[in-house]
This record gives sequence, structure tokens and C-alpha cells, in this order.
Amino acid sequence: MSVKQVELIASPKEPHFVGDGFRVHNFIPSGFRLDMQRMTPFIMLDYASKHYFEPSPQPKGVGVHPHRGFETVTIAYKGKVAHHDSGGGGGVISEGDVQWMTAASGVLHKEYHEENFSKTGGDFQMVQLWVNLPSKDKMSTPKYQALRNASINRYTLENNGGEIEVIAGKYNNIIGAASTFTPIHLYNAKLKSGAIASFSFPAHYNTALLVIEGSITVNNKEKVPTDHFVLMGNDGEDFNIQAIENAIVLILSGEPINEPIAAHGPFVMNTRQELMEAFDDFNKGKFGYLED
Repeated sequence: MSVKQVELIASPKEPHFVGDGFRVHNFIPSGFRLDMQRMTPFIMLDYASKHYFEPSPQPKGVGVHPHRGFETVTIAYKGKVAHHDSGGGGGVISEGDVQWMTAASGVLHKEYHEENFSKTGGDFQMVQLWVNLPSKDKMSTPKYQALRNASINRYTLENNGGEIEVIAGKYNNIIGAASTFTPIHLYNAKLKSGAIASFSFPAHYNTALLVIEGSITVNNKEKVPTDHFVLMGNDGEDFNIQAIENAIVLILSGEPINEPIAAHGPFVMNTRQELMEAFDDFNKGKFGYLED
């Protein structure tokens, strides 16, 4: 057995607002050890840590904006988000649900607090992850996967220790609900105090953890508190986490896409020329239409 060691534990930076509805800490990209090439296929991770929003008659959020060249994955822990895109995808993401939107050749979309949640207010907690696409798939047809929590397969840990929700990939022969373009494992580990969960990914896969609730130890030594991000090294395959208290941990691991990355704003392509084409196509209205 080769142990995958902790390379870095990152504390959350000062939050900033995306639009007026998403108060986030950015973990990817942030510094050379958490840049897009180091973390590929995960090229952005914004974490909306738990934050109380006052009731509002007007839903807060982000207005119409474009994407091309990658996928957005939104995981809801607290609160509700409504989404619409120019490809006809959309709906409400409730607590425990996941939205997997493949922007690929280009979509317009908007995200905002669901109407009833906005009116009543409450705790809001989400993760948005950007997953890169290989060059051969960047201009494929956009699609949308709405993963209700009830449809997400689970692995039950021994001794009533909790469960692993398998969003994508596989865990102990439990297959994830999402389809992906490249090999990706994405789990929510929901552990009761004292429970241990073990993981194994190929050494060259880029692997990270985000502690959503509670606190954990990794490999029986490094303690990681709430809202902290852990980058695992590419030096081994196996590691474990133990819950110091009841905990929720987002686990992500994926095979690197070893291609050039040209990124600007909402577009992630392989070359500067492709970026210029993306802006040109957007300005020409080729991403469709979506009312703000």
C-alpha cells in the first residue's frame, strides 16, 4: 500500500460576492499549488460557506452570463438555487441536490436564490466547481444533468459510521449518478463522530478535500477544521479520513487533462485564438438567448 500524503492545507480566504447572492471563498485557482494546471481537471472551486441571508422580496443571484469549454457543478448543502440556461436546462437545486451543466460549445445561464427561500431567508451553503473538458469535447453540444439527492447512490460505512454519497465515479463498487467526459470521482463523505473512511485513487490523479461541516484528521495525523481545503500529493494512492466530530467532506479526484489552458473570465479553451473566437461568437449571439 502506498500512502497519499497531505501536500497542503489551505484556510479560507476573505469571502467576496459573485453577483449579490453568492458569498464565496475561492480555493481554485489560488496560487501556484492550486492553479488550473496543478488541479486539472478541476479548474475552479468557489465555496459559499454557511451564511445567513435576510429575507428579500427580490431573489439575489447572478444575471445572464456565458460559459464555454468546461462544465459547472453546483452542490447544494443549505438553501435553494434556481437556474436557467439558453439550452433549455434549469430547475431548482435543493439541499443535497447537484446540478451538472456542460457548457461545452456555449450557453448563457443565470443562477439566483429560489423564490421561496429568498422570501423566507435562511442559511445558504454551496460549492461551485468548474470541470475542464478535453479539447476534443470543448465544442460538443451543451447538456444538463439534474441530480436529485434521492437519485445519488450511497455506500453505507461499517458500524453505522455514516455514508459516502457518490456523485460521480465509483466508490467500493457504488457507481456515481453523473456522467463525465474524463475519469472523475466526486463524493460527499458524511461521517459520524469517530468514523473512518478510506479512499484509493491512482497516484497521478489530482485529489483534494473540502471540509464542509465538522472537523477531521487525515491519515491519523493532520487535523483539518471546518471550511478548510486539503490538497493531497501525487505520491501515493491510499489515504483515510476520520471525523473528530460529525462531519461532511467533499472529496474530489480526477485524471489530469494534460493540455494547454487558455482562460479568460467565463471561457476556458486551449489557445488564445479559441478565446477570441468565443468572445466573438458570444457577441454575435451564437450562445442563444436568455431573458435576464
